[in-house]
Amino acid sequence: MTISRRHLLAGAAALPVIPSLALAQTRDPSWPANVTLGTASVGGTYFVYGQAWASLVGEKIGLQINTQQTQGPNQNILLVQDKRIDLGMTTMGVALQAWNGTGEWTRGRKMQDVRALFPMYDTPFHFVVLKRSGITNVAQLAGKRVGVGPRAGTPGTYFPLIFQALGIQNVTIRNGQASDMASQLADGLIDCFAFGAGLPIAAYTELANTQDVAFFGFNDGELAKMQAALPELSASTIPKGTYKQVAEDQKTVGLFNFAITNKSVPDSLAYAIVKAVHENHEAMVKGHAAASETIPQNVTKNAFLPFHPGAAKYYREKGIAIPANLVG
Repeated sequence: MTISRRHLLAGAAALPVIPSLALAQTRDPSWPANVTLGTASVGGTYFVYGQAWASLVGEKIGLQINTQQTQGPNQNILLVQDKRIDLGMTTMGVALQAWNGTGEWTRGRKMQDVRALFPMYDTPFHFVVLKRSGITNVAQLAGKRVGVGPRAGTPGTYFPLIFQALGIQNVTIRNGQASDMASQLADGLIDCFAFGAGLPIAAYTELANTQDVAFFGFNDGELAKMQAALPELSASTIPKGTYKQVAEDQKTVGLFNFAITNKSVPDSLAYAIVKAVHENHEAMVKGHAAASETIPQNVTKNAFLPFHPGAAKYYREKGIAIPANLVG
């Protein structure tokens, strides 16, 4: 089944995380001995958020959850689809491309064994530059070197499309881990570091605290052009004070993130993971502030990717309606 982008408008080394069995519930014998969660590059939110929820959930359900550094959402979906990892995280724009087999990175392959587990947080796109560069808006990035994180990440996928939609030409795209992009900006090897992740972004915070930098988003005309070309992008905001240099709210666009798994994962395991995440909300937020948006009500941010039956069971028990066509 092919789904239009407009359906969205509605809505490395493995690191072991050892659970504390004294605090954990009794393990279901149908579960595997351990599972692997794909995260993303060092310096990005997935890396920190993923470590936090792997540790928390592993402890609460009595299962060892290993985290594996990946290139981000695109690779996470590929690995989950092929059962090379058990759990992953993705933005819904990338997930839509995977479901439909669109986007160059899919090579026409439809990845429809992937299932949604729980909503994570919004990923707003924004920019950071060295203040001495004199760059103050996205139009000035024409002819510049712009780091966008890993090629298989959401920023690496979407910023080239954004520049195309805005008619910004001759941008030299650089790929690499978020922490590397930050270092390259500080060293003058790139002119701008454009990224998107849950706020605050660790690599941006480091730059804000160690360099004379400036942040910016988009103007109203740019927002309209982007959303016309890429309707899966929704209006978002970088709130005042996110970084010390951000003196007022900045307008931007973003994509919501969801935790994912393969449809073959036992229903009881999917249920236990979702339950542990939502019923330990304060601990999740301590792991990363972006988890403040990891709440059951945000399941509505997904309008196309089927929820795993175990996840849907939890939400329905909590009185949250999940349409039958979004479970499978």
